[in-house]
Amino acid sequence: MIKWRGIIWSVHPLFVILMIGAVITGYFLELFTLFIIVLVHELGHVAAARYFGWTVREVKLLPFGGVAEVEEAGGVSAKEEALVALAGPLQNLWLGLLAWGLGALGWWDEQWSEYVWRANAMVGLFNLLPVYPLDGGKLMQAALSYMVTYYRAMLWTMRVSMLLSLLIVMAAVIPAVLYSTGIQLNFLIIGCFLLASNWSYYRNIPYLFFRFLIYRERVAEKAIKSGESARAIIVGSKQTILSVARLLKREKYHLIYLMEPGGAGMKMIPEQEIVRDCLSGRNPYRAVEELFS
Repeated sequence: MIKWRGIIWSVHPLFVILMIGAVITGYFLELFTLFIIVLVHELGHVAAARYFGWTVREVKLLPFGGVAEVEEAGGVSAKEEALVALAGPLQNLWLGLLAWGLGALGWWDEQWSEYVWRANAMVGLFNLLPVYPLDGGKLMQAALSYMVTYYRAMLWTMRVSMLLSLLIVMAAVIPAVLYSTGIQLNFLIIGCFLLASNWSYYRNIPYLFFRFLIYRERVAEKAIKSGESARAIIVGSKQTILSVARLLKREKYHLIYLMEPGGAGMKMIPEQEIVRDCLSGRNPYRAVEELFS
């Protein structure tokens, strides 16, 4: 673990185990090359995040990519999140093309050139799978947040990711059961890692959602400065304050309307009232009508 430019860089134990195995089996150069490919992949994410002014706290390198922790998770636009996610696979694109070109020109050994561009293709394409925390999972969540509320986007990201992670595990085990070909250990390890990551993500959704609420003030300020139209949310008096907060969309500013009994009229409060109450430490399962009195 090292700290460089304010970012903690570490290597996941799984990568360390593979490195030890590579030394024993004589494939250290190939694995070291994979390490460099993954490092450049993550540097692409970091460069893009820094360009948008994000604060990157830690980057953990894995055999197939990495995981970056940022301060602004949930508080940035879906467009920024998508561009930062794409910045990693784009590094694999130019690295792969460079390796292929060097091989085609005869400046690199043909077999080595093929290994390098195939390794880049593997890392880049694998990371585009719609499984969180892979880049494809982040792209999926960014796309979903344009269509549904942020809370639902997190839930659906987790559900799809869990399903696909389970399919990876099954793909590693089923051939061994049906055809006695042996378990695909690499797929099994990756699938189990992704399952564990998404189980952790599921358990942290309440925390991640409250972190999203912390950054809602930015959305309000942006909407007020730009004169953006507010999105109306009509609620019932018995709905909980937290359930109303879960109706907020990522990049929309909301006005909350409460229908009075008998349809006699409506009361309105800005979304800041909902957000502040959720973050106040008071019981968020209180009826929302309390905020309109």
